Amino acid sequence: MRYIISLDLGTSAFKVALFDEDGKIIASSNQEYALVTPDTLSVELDVDTYWRAFKAGLAEVLAASKVDVGDIKAFGLSAQGETLILLDKHGKVLRNAIIWMDNRAQDEAGELDKRFPREVSAKISGQVSIVPTWPAAKILWVARHEPDIFRKTAKFLLIEDYFIYRLTGKFVAEGSLLCSTLYWDINTKKYWKDMLDCLGIDESRLPEIRESGEVVGPLLPEVAGELGLSPDTLVSTGVLDQAAGAIGVGNIVNGVFSECTGSALAICATVEHSFVDRAGRMPCHYHGIPDVYMAHTFTTGGMVMKWFRDAFCDPEMCAGESSGLDPYRLMDMAAKRVAPGSDGLVMLPHLQGAMAPEANGKAKGVFYGITLRHARGHFIRAVMESVGFIVLRNIDALEDMGVKVGEIRALGGGAKSPIWNQIKADITGRTVVVTESDEAACLGAAVVAGVGAGVFDSLKNACDRMVKVKSRYEPDPANRDVYGETYRKYIDLYEAVRPIYERG
Repeated sequence: MRYIISLDLGTSAFKVALFDEDGKIIASSNQEYALVTPDTLSVELDVDTYWRAFKAGLAEVLAASKVDVGDIKAFGLSAQGETLILLDKHGKVLRNAIIWMDNRAQDEAGELDKRFPREVSAKISGQVSIVPTWPAAKILWVARHEPDIFRKTAKFLLIEDYFIYRLTGKFVAEGSLLCSTLYWDINTKKYWKDMLDCLGIDESRLPEIRESGEVVGPLLPEVAGELGLSPDTLVSTGVLDQAAGAIGVGNIVNGVFSECTGSALAICATVEHSFVDRAGRMPCHYHGIPDVYMAHTFTTGGMVMKWFRDAFCDPEMCAGESSGLDPYRLMDMAAKRVAPGSDGLVMLPHLQGAMAPEANGKAKGVFYGITLRHARGHFIRAVMESVGFIVLRNIDALEDMGVKVGEIRALGGGAKSPIWNQIKADITGRTVVVTESDEAACLGAAVVAGVGAGVFDSLKNACDRMVKVKSRYEPDPANRDVYGETYRKYIDLYEAVRPIYERG
């Protein structure tokens, strides 16, 4: 039996999973870490935190699996997008990673927006708006506010690029992550020179571009020794975590829709050709499959639930610790006792700005309709419903573009919650399907790496063998009216508070 190690380089946790050729997880590990938020707009992390989490997780997996490391053929990489890492000419990290959700580069994003007309930037980059989270804006912010670090930076890397460098010594990137940098041309699959000139950098300060799943090389011998792996283990270019998750649930053909409620809420609809949404709502991304594209967007989804758990759910946390139960499942029980619509309580879950279709970096979270009857369970359910409304908002945008959405495939931590899956089915009026693997992004990365390493002869055959359906959630017609009304209230609430966001 041959095995593949998958790494999911997440926003708040680092996952390591070992898969066999049938898609079965032999062992896995989840290493959480806390982000650094020095102010309301900034989100950072010490870069070495990722490597320490990786080593700890890998050691756990190897110890638990007891497989012969010679049978581990490849590394698969699934990575968060837009997180920026700066290295000097010696490969030394110059500052904390600037996390994808960091919003401090608002002035720089505004400047780029004025410099490049929306219709031009959307056609070239695929992104319908220029927002502070894009690495282009982050690089310009560093140039303006940390000029010494900017001058010393030899390589501007995304997190996947950084791990490929640490594992192989080579600077390589791929399109599924690059497409949301704002300095990569989704049509030519090359760097956008006009944007690079505006940022004051050239291609020598960026990685070489490859397709997802291309073998970069074997592990560096010294790294193989450090990790306890064979130096023959191959490292391939990886894939954006959401594209990896889509692949991991079988979303590889035109029109299939998947939603991932992890730290971010992400939706992916596979399409055959690049496109421009002239209404300015839905960005076009490059898939983790050569010459295939995605209608893809994201916002802070599951991170909102984690924030609420950490800030307000001490009883569930304590009960979970004493009983061995997952606090999230105890929160599910509290939400299940509340009627659909949360007795009038509505949330806008934009804790770090709103992405598509609102595309408003100034947006903040809001709870509306609080009364004396509302308890913690109402707030938990309102958080869940707010994420369901974001899913529906993006389905509406897709269908306005002519992309039909039928069945929804759910993945991420949110897919572990039966009540949350049912809420999404009821809100959207569509069947929600959950596949067997709890780690769809890791599985998708394993599929891509397995094809690259020759374990499988095609992506389709790999998915047919590794992806299996576990459960289906059908929409309850009895909840259609209450969710229709609550959804309208959700949209009205955003429009009502938008002027307040704009005033800062």
